[in-house]
Amino acid sequence: MNTDPIADYLTRIRNAVRANHRVVEIPASNLKKEITKILFDQGYILSYKFIEQSAQDTIKIALKYDRDTKESVIKDIQRLSKPGLRKYAGSSELPRILNGLGIAIISTSKGVMTDKQARSENVGGEVLCYVY
Repeated sequence: MNTDPIADYLTRIRNAVRANHRVVEIPASNLKKEITKILFDQGYILSYKFIEQSAQDTIKIALKYDRDTKESVIKDIQRLSKPGLRKYAGSSELPRILNGLGIAIISTSKGVMTDKQARSENVGGEVLCYVY
């Protein structure tokens, strides 16, 4: 049993990036699917595929690397809000990651979105993770 599935998701991506893997498979949930869509829309991953199986659905993520330097586009990915200590931020207190170069993924009442989208919609929520 996993007590923090989002931390497990982020750790699998972080480990795959450090090992220079091209593809990583992760057990799926609705929240993980939304985070994956955001990572794709923001250009941090190359592609993704949701594989539906009878026991447990999985997400297959193709990681994105720079053509010239062969470095990953994801420099760091950090979990912020944890089950033992939740981190919430109002619309005016949302974090800026590297002066706007990175993103914070926020779980709001209007769904999962980036910090920029949450600021434009004037909503706050739980700060799930930072990606840059």
